[in-house]
Amino acid sequence: MHIVITGVNRGIGKSLAEHYRAQGHQVTGTARRGDAQVILDVTDPANHAEMAKTLADQPVDLLICNAGVYLDKGHGIDEYPVDMWAQSFATNVTGVFLTVQSLLPNLRAAQGRIAIMSSQMASHTRAPGGSYIYRASKAAVLNLGRNLATDLKADGIAVGVYHPGWVQTDMGGAGAEISVDQATAGLVARFDALSLGNSGCFETWDGRPHAY
Repeated sequence: MHIVITGVNRGIGKSLAEHYRAQGHQVTGTARRGDAQVILDVTDPANHAEMAKTLADQPVDLLICNAGVYLDKGHGIDEYPVDMWAQSFATNVTGVFLTVQSLLPNLRAAQGRIAIMSSQMASHTRAPGGSYIYRASKAAVLNLGRNLATDLKADGIAVGVYHPGWVQTDMGGAGAEISVDQATAGLVARFDALSLGNSGCFETWDGRPHAY
């Protein structure tokens, strides 16, 4: 398979890329900087145009939209500048759409699959307060994924949305519930199970349907 993964410079994205390469798959990893094969700031249309040119005529079997930010972690209600909202939505929502849009010809060529990282914090059933920007952006990308699933079904492209777990990464913190290896193994199983039959799903890393 040819797998494209955004945000491979650390955490879950890096682990997923390493896993798939070890399995012998062709992996194209993107990041804003560093040693990724493709330099991609998901908020930058020019970067997307360059990526589309680089990957032209290469079918993509699986696109994993992993890149994301959590800029308001630990902020109080009076600590939410307008530009923090704009930056977060540009990465967590618009960036996902631009990535899908840029690689749509490649996905159509393979009748590929799209996996979008959201969060349990997107669900209306989990509203303990705080993290307003992150929660809102992850709810928005959940909605985006479910609508993409409807529109892309005719192209044979399945779309799934996933809660990767509370993972021991820079974003999740050392006190998180599961390791990166556990999250990776669970997510790989979810992506393998993604099909047109369950397109539009919102699932946890360990295979449980998540409430919207």
